[in-house]
Amino acid sequence: MSGAEKASPHVNGFDAGAPLDPSRALVPHVVRLNERRVARGFWPKIVRVAAHVPFAGEALSLWYCARDDETPASAKAMMLAALAYFVLPTDAVPDWIPVLGYTDDAAVLMTALGLVGKHLKPKHRAAAKADVDRLRG
Repeated sequence: MSGAEKASPHVNGFDAGAPLDPSRALVPHVVRLNERRVARGFWPKIVRVAAHVPFAGEALSLWYCARDDETPASAKAMMLAALAYFVLPTDAVPDWIPVLGYTDDAAVLMTALGLVGKHLKPKHRAAAKADVDRLRG
């Protein structure tokens, strides 16, 4: 059975065959779901992978920016969506595949940086650098 056959098109207008719509990241219940996923899974995963992925600093910068009260809600929602993708154990390219495993995560995070990176402040980058340095020891 294909993914399109498994999905219920009547549920929230989801169509498994359609391209992903970034505006769905702004839907309030999706934002809350992403907040819970990131709150529960971000630190355990970043601690595990910081020494192995070159984009750990960018992920941490997004995390700090998403937690900043001065960051606009729409930017936070996009950041949380990207971080939730990073945290999820199932994604387009499984993380356990050598060399390729984190390429999709990197692409999603870099896309988020391109869309909302203007909201990153030096304090977010500095905190992320300090954490990466500490985690990589």
